[in-house]
Amino acid sequence: MDDKEKELLETNSDKTASPEDGGQGKEDHYEKVCYMCRRPESKAGPMVTMPGNLCLCSDCMQKAFDSISKSGMDFSKIQNMPYMNLNLNDLIQIRPEDMEIPKKQKIKKKTGETKKLSMKDIPAPHQIKAQLDQYVIGQDQAKKVMSVAVYNHYKRALVDWRQEAKEDGVTVEKSNILMIGPTGSGKTYLVKTLARLLDVPLAIADATSLTEAGYIGDDIESVVSKLLAAADNDVERAERGIIFIDEIDKIAKKKETNTRDVSGESVQQELLKLLEGSVVEVPVGSNQKNAMTPTATVNTDNILFICGGAFPDLEKIIKERLSKKSSIGFNSALKDEFDNEADILKHVTNEDLRAFGMIPEFLGRLPVIVTLKSLTEDMLIRILKEPKNAILKQYEKLLAMDEVKLVFEEEALSWIAGEAIKRKTGARALRAILEEFMLDIMYEIPKDPNIGSVVITRPYLEKSGGPLVQMRG
Repeated sequence: MDDKEKELLETNSDKTASPEDGGQGKEDHYEKVCYMCRRPESKAGPMVTMPGNLCLCSDCMQKAFDSISKSGMDFSKIQNMPYMNLNLNDLIQIRPEDMEIPKKQKIKKKTGETKKLSMKDIPAPHQIKAQLDQYVIGQDQAKKVMSVAVYNHYKRALVDWRQEAKEDGVTVEKSNILMIGPTGSGKTYLVKTLARLLDVPLAIADATSLTEAGYIGDDIESVVSKLLAAADNDVERAERGIIFIDEIDKIAKKKETNTRDVSGESVQQELLKLLEGSVVEVPVGSNQKNAMTPTATVNTDNILFICGGAFPDLEKIIKERLSKKSSIGFNSALKDEFDNEADILKHVTNEDLRAFGMIPEFLGRLPVIVTLKSLTEDMLIRILKEPKNAILKQYEKLLAMDEVKLVFEEEALSWIAGEAIKRKTGARALRAILEEFMLDIMYEIPKDPNIGSVVITRPYLEKSGGPLVQMRG
């Protein structure tokens, strides 16, 4: 037997358990040696055993992590690795059950059943208009058109017209709406009021951000994506919703341009398929399509589209067409006959809109054209005080919280309405004027708790006097 065989037998005999060491093998008496610095456990401290029976002392392990963290890797920020930033001396004290990664909790789905609408739940057109009258002053024709359109839209949403067409061959088509009116006449406010009053999902999109697919901006499908988000990602509800595209006049065909019109006529071409009805893939929870964003299939056949715009300079096109009539004879028209007409937009035709820059295919899919009148002084005064959320009521409520009564004289309201007409921004000018004159009052009143009431007078608005302030008692 050579020396190597003897050494092997001695080693195997040392590893066997003996009663003298309590049934433990002699290998437990060997010290662990650090693989890096070659120091034994008696000098380096407790060792960390790695896969492959490699032992590392805490100092060498810490140096390894320090060198990695200096290179830009922060293990404390890595998900599901909460112990990588600990000192390795503390690692021995951690229990195995504490190092278990918690399981992901499942999100509970809503179990409540949505109430299905029936014909009894559909509000009649006069009921919808009566609700709109509480918030919107004037524009009776526009409110009638909107009320009938929404009423018929409910019917389309409740009836399966494919099945009805098989029985009698009659299919009710949707009638998309084009709203034309000067700025501040209430187009957007009318649709927003409908959104609050009705239970149909409604999305308001802006045409100014839309571009042809492939260019910087929102794709055409983004308007449907907003409707899907308004319906809580319920495709069935979204397919019965309403989409209002504001600033539709901004996508008119650009005149005298040699470059590609990616935000004008091209957008009109892309909108044709949505207005008429088609199946589109839209991203869920985002306006941009990419490989990581989930998509949903939405059928736009039952979605009601309402397009609105101010169409500046459209009045000139209408006057030019009306003035082309013969100036001699029984049907003659004077050249200046329509110069002072406030409601010139009621004479609009598809010919005028085509001259403005809208393509005929786009106009053909918007059969209902409703025009809004310019606001007169009497209408502006009514807007100030009659609606449920009138501007004056808002200021009265703000001062009532300071226990101060606010009163506006009638002559002061007339001055505000006249000044708003001069600014030519419609009802939006009313708040701008009031904010200007109410600033000092809202600033000074909280200083003196003895003020009981404030009366806004016309001399104060004309800057020739001040408001009437009455003290308590």
